[in-house]
Amino acid sequence: VQTCALPILVLDGAMGTMIQQHKLSENDFRGERFKDAPGMLQGNNDLLSLTRPDIIMEIHKAYLLAGADILETNTFNANRISMADYHMESLVYEINKTAAGIARQAADEFTGKTPGKPRYVAGSLGPTNKTASISPKVEDPGFREVDFDLLKDVYKEQAEGLIDGDVDLLLIETIFDTLNAKAALFAIKEAMQEKKTDLPVMVSGTLTDASGRTLSGQTMEAFLNSVENLDIFSIGLNCSLGAKELQPFVKELSLKTYLPVSVYPN
Repeated sequence: VQTCALPILVLDGAMGTMIQQHKLSENDFRGERFKDAPGMLQGNNDLLSLTRPDIIMEIHKAYLLAGADILETNTFNANRISMADYHMESLVYEINKTAAGIARQAADEFTGKTPGKPRYVAGSLGPTNKTASISPKVEDPGFREVDFDLLKDVYKEQAEGLIDGDVDLLLIETIFDTLNAKAALFAIKEAMQEKKTDLPVMVSGTLTDASGRTLSGQTMEAFLNSVENLDIFSIGLNCSLGAKELQPFVKELSLKTYLPVSVYPN
C-alpha cells in the first residue's frame, strides 16, 4: 500500500507471446510427467509451470530486468473450466500454487538486490471460456453453459492455490462479463476468509471494440458502476485494443473513479 502511493507502478507484459518465442514442442509441454497424457497438450501454457518452470522463470526475470514492479503468475487459464480442454482439471490447485511460487522466487530475488524497489506478485485469474450472461445458442437466449455458483467454485479453487503460493495480490483480468467477475470476487473473498488473509484485489476489464463495450454489452461506465462498490483495490482495462485506442477510455475511467487505475493494452 505504501508503494502504491507512488504515481506509477509497472506491470509486466504478456506471457503468451514470450512463450511463443521459445518455439516449444509438444514434448516441452508434456515433459516426463505427462508423456502419456491423452490429447494434445501444446498450447496449454499454464502447464509449463510444471513441465518447463525454467522458461517461466526466465520470462519473469526478463520483465523484472525491464523494470517491472509487479509480476503476473502464469495462471491465466489455470481454472477447472479452461483446463477441461486438456483433461487436466485435477491439476488446477497444483498449477496455481507452483506458478505463484516461481513468480515469488523471481520477485524476491530482485527485491533482495534492490530493497528500495520491492517487487510484487499478482495472482492472475482469467475470465474462463464461458460466460454467465450470454447464451451460446442463438435459438435459445435463456440457455447458459455456466452459472454463478459453478463459477464461484471454479475461481475459489484457483484463488486458494494462488494464496497458498504466497502472492501479494490477486488480479481478475480480461473481464468480458461482469457477472463472471462478481463470481470471482465472491470466491476470492470466501477463500481469503477461510485462509485468514486479506490481499488487495485488482480488477481489469476488456472492451471488445471502439464502441467501448464489453462482450456482454456493458459500457465502460456501467462496468465501473457494477464493481466499484465492491472490495477492490484498483480498476482498469486490458487487452483487445491498442494503447492509442484505449487512451480515451482510460482517461474517462480515471476521471470517474476514486480507485487507482491500471492499463495494459495489446
